[in-house]
Amino acid sequence: MKKALTLTVSVGLLLTVAGRGGTAAPSGGDAAKPVATSGKDPVKLRIAWWGGQARHDYTLKIIDLYQQKNPNVKIEAEYAAFDDYWKKLAPQAAANDLPDIIQMDDAYISQFSERGQLEDLGPYMDKGILDKSNISPGFLKIGQYKDKQYQITMGVNALVAVLDPEMVKKAGATMPGKDWTWDDMGALGQKLKASGKPLADRLDFKTFFPYYLRTQGQKIYNADGTALGYTDDKFFLDYFKRYQQWYDAGYLLSLDKLAQKKFTPEDDEMVMGNAAGYIAWSNQFVAWSAAAKRPLEILPIPGPDAKKGLFLKSSQGLSVTKNSKQKEEAVKFVNFFINDIEANKIMKGERGVPINSKVQEALKPILKPEEQKVFDYVAWAEANSGPNDPPYPIGSVEVLKVLQDVGEQILYKKVSLEDGAAKFRKEANAILAKNKK
Repeated sequence: MKKALTLTVSVGLLLTVAGRGGTAAPSGGDAAKPVATSGKDPVKLRIAWWGGQARHDYTLKIIDLYQQKNPNVKIEAEYAAFDDYWKKLAPQAAANDLPDIIQMDDAYISQFSERGQLEDLGPYMDKGILDKSNISPGFLKIGQYKDKQYQITMGVNALVAVLDPEMVKKAGATMPGKDWTWDDMGALGQKLKASGKPLADRLDFKTFFPYYLRTQGQKIYNADGTALGYTDDKFFLDYFKRYQQWYDAGYLLSLDKLAQKKFTPEDDEMVMGNAAGYIAWSNQFVAWSAAAKRPLEILPIPGPDAKKGLFLKSSQGLSVTKNSKQKEEAVKFVNFFINDIEANKIMKGERGVPINSKVQEALKPILKPEEQKVFDYVAWAEANSGPNDPPYPIGSVEVLKVLQDVGEQILYKKVSLEDGAAKFRKEANAILAKNKK
């Protein structure tokens, strides 16, 4: 799960994690074969990503596989938890020394690309170096900004609630259905707390306030990214009033305990048996359930009007940086990661349901039950969701940091709900106003 961003530097400065270099498998999703690099000269690449230990382990295996097939390529890899990842990218970006390949989040595409730090992958697709023949145009669109392909998603994701059915049963409650509501979640939280367990560690403001706005027919940003998209603070008040009630009742983890979290599977409250569930992104289910080592169930995010709020999102993507001196070789490795069946059999959808249709079909016979649940849920979400929002505008990281800070001030009762709503609007609009032409 994604912890609150604590960046105070401008997003142009973001973390770097070193990586090792590679050439790609042939296009079309077939098992990898060596692909000639120019003159077979030695190639060194650096790649960076965030995640938990299981992701680190299998990504290193994919890198090793690539290097075996391309012995002239050496890939240096560095990785971190989500917040630490972006903090470490900052000095690298400032020094124009980002890794050749970086794992990218939708929220950062506009900022990195506007600062000239990402390579447009479109021309490489036109040349066939990055094969898009088995990828839906809708999935490609997720990584586009101003008609350029600055990211290719590694997998498709949807918001999800995960519950421990045995813990729910012990609390004297029943598992909710797919049409459950926020009121149902609150009632479940009450029973769980009475049994000595919280509902979850948190419901991340940065993720679930925009979702709540969508269910109300609103957007967090306006069409041109120059102001907040909702004009009535009623929506802010309704959302945080409920959150504050749940927080005060102990349904969610205290902020001081949250501050100690890395938000990896290993330190999640549900995984450790201290909470009944977690609410985040579908691709995380595989790692979280493996770490929990007990049966867990997937549910949609509560409504009402959940279909309006739900959307398909890139779990995370891969981008090639502008400062890379081996851009084509970096793209070849991205192609391998996205399109190679053998590599994806190692990953098995942990970064989201693969966007290559041939890869999806190849994985289905070997999926474990937990992995199949994710594939099934994303297929359900595709039929029960609305269109995705455009990439967040410049300044969105700062806006979401303000949202996090104001939300915490409300929970600590340092500011009233009404003053918090006004403060967020004033500071967010001041940040976004810089986008006006």
